[in-house]
Amino acid sequence: MSTTLLNNVDLWTSAVHHKSTAGRGSNRKLELAGINKLRELILELAVRGKLVPQNPDDEPASELLKRIEAEKAQLIKDGKLKKQKPLTPVTDEEKPFELPQGWEWSRLGAISVANTGYAFKSSQYTEKGTFVLRVTNISTDGKINSSDAKYICEQSANSEYKNFSLEAGDVLLVMVGGSLGKIGIVGADVLPAVLNQNMWKMQRFGGIEKDYFVSMLRFVNENQVTITNSTHGHLSQGEYLSKLAPLPPLAEQQRIVAKVDELMALCDQLGQQSEHQLDAHQQLTETLLATLTNATSAQELSDNWQRLAQHFDLLFSGPMGTWAIDRLKDTILQLAVMGKLVPQNPDDEPAAELLKRIDAEKARLVKEGKIKKPKPLPPVSNDEKPFELPQRWEWARLSQILPKITDGTHHSPTNTETGDFLYISAKNIKNEGVLLSNATYVTKEVHEEIFARCDPEFGDILYIKDGATTGIATINNLTIPFSMLSSVALLKVLPKLNNNQFILNTLRSPLFYQAMREGMTGVAITRVTLKKLELATLPLPPLAEQQRIVAKVDELFALCDQLKERLQQASDTQLNLTDAIVEKALNS
Repeated sequence: MSTTLLNNVDLWTSAVHHKSTAGRGSNRKLELAGINKLRELILELAVRGKLVPQNPDDEPASELLKRIEAEKAQLIKDGKLKKQKPLTPVTDEEKPFELPQGWEWSRLGAISVANTGYAFKSSQYTEKGTFVLRVTNISTDGKINSSDAKYICEQSANSEYKNFSLEAGDVLLVMVGGSLGKIGIVGADVLPAVLNQNMWKMQRFGGIEKDYFVSMLRFVNENQVTITNSTHGHLSQGEYLSKLAPLPPLAEQQRIVAKVDELMALCDQLGQQSEHQLDAHQQLTETLLATLTNATSAQELSDNWQRLAQHFDLLFSGPMGTWAIDRLKDTILQLAVMGKLVPQNPDDEPAAELLKRIDAEKARLVKEGKIKKPKPLPPVSNDEKPFELPQRWEWARLSQILPKITDGTHHSPTNTETGDFLYISAKNIKNEGVLLSNATYVTKEVHEEIFARCDPEFGDILYIKDGATTGIATINNLTIPFSMLSSVALLKVLPKLNNNQFILNTLRSPLFYQAMREGMTGVAITRVTLKKLELATLPLPPLAEQQRIVAKVDELFALCDQLKERLQQASDTQLNLTDAIVEKALNS
């Protein structure tokens, strides 16, 4: 069976999932879905008796169950185990699949008991002593993490809380809260330790192999229990212990554990090889794309593009293909704002003249009372210019080319699912426009108060300036008035003098994104102030060239999206193939 599993290695290693991420960045977010599925398949085959051959000389599991029953009876007689309620026999209708010769279906309660931890209070904690093992100490891989350790005094642990003490190899199961079903294994390095509340110590009998027992619990959790991430989740002990577990002969358990260890080690090797390949792909992609933005002449750019084109199939395919296409899009935007995407036209009106016309239009709006008189802006210094611009381009500040930059209310008014006016926050701002599927509403009075500060119109630019999604920007595609929260900035445009799509492309470019994130710490708690937006520098081409740039970006992005769609179809096919292999292996 191991040979069957490791056939089509390329399929397992190339099947990946692209993790969804809230923010934007250059780091790839990939999950080795094929290898993870392979791990799941190995464990599934283990508990179905399909991983190693059966040996007719093995003592059957029915004899093991008799010995366990005798062992428990003796522990009850000795006062070391409470008498349990009788368990109903396993009926043929309950059995989800047929087991090999020598195996038996058993209820968990027949081969184990669940011992609940103690609800230690924070007032009992001491600086040192016996480790109190809590739910938060169980890592996703089942190991115990004692970095945030709590302790109780050793004397209490050895006396009144002795029944909650733990030993190396104890198997723990979280039975309450958001980590419901998580399994932990106690290592000798965290002892002495006692068990806190919200977990069971799953005590097994008859010498059942620990690692096989863990596989049985995973089988139960995945197939017979509804595991949710809700903080209100709860497992009933009686119900849980009534679940069915496939029990092989003891000798076969040992062979299964050895084979699982061997195959998991191979999965680790495959995973490391895949990670190395993904890292190499990332470095190669970033290096070659950088040659485009670093080109100092049109000829050098053309030459570098030709070199890149020679590796196109390698860079923009496979597991890293989608990530590489996103980086190509970033590069296209960077080339656009550097004046390297389309040729310049000497007949275009220079950007300096465009700025004069923008100043005149803003002065007219001030005179009519439609906008406030702008504060004087400092000139753009040479230190603020990251690269040299083409002729007829100008460096300008964002508030120099826009009539108004503001944000929504800072008071978080009451908003409901129905009301008089739409209320927009960062969650509604997406690349493709304003999403209304999860929108809320405010009253007319609240709207009028906010609208006096922020009056978004169709075609204005909306920019997320607070939170994990800081930097996402879109063009307002709504024709109806709405109110906004302060997490969203409004960048009002002059329809005849501002090309809103060019400005949007600039805001989405690596140049602007990185400039806005300078000085920020963290991921979720981020903030771009209005002042930082107002003073932000950006390259301004002639208006006619802005239009040519937007058309070229749209054209190239459409090609990128077509390529990405084909890659997604190939990725879906790979994942479907792995699913088919899993189904075939389980049903063979």
